[in-house]
Amino acid sequence: QVRLVESGGGLVQAGGSLRLSCAASGRTFSSYARGWFRQAPGKEREFVAAISRGGGSPVYANSVKGRFTISRDNAKNTVYLQMNSLTPEDTAVYYCAARDVGLIATTRDAFGSWGQGTQVTVSS
Repeated sequence: QVRLVESGGGLVQAGGSLRLSCAASGRTFSSYARGWFRQAPGKEREFVAAISRGGGSPVYANSVKGRFTISRDNAKNTVYLQMNSLTPEDTAVYYCAARDVGLIATTRDAFGSWGQGTQVTVSS
């Protein structure tokens, strides 16, 4: 099991940027594919972005493509989500996740470890 702790959320105006971080501890971090999901009030938790063990060819939801960038630093056991050009529709609790294989996945049930979430609020 991997323990995940998110940080970096907050309140930002529309058009602004935030960078989320997710620090991992426990089992070998570098072996794990990682993902970011989000959940807005009254909605299902949805996929945002994912990155493989090696960091190449990340995958994004259409709603964030071109605005968000996922990256990882295996030496620091940390994955990041750089969010630019934020809109009120990006308001949600953002969760990082890990799966115990190195390949990318985009569905919730593919990830076995989850962080506690960090709130992102974008004002208009």
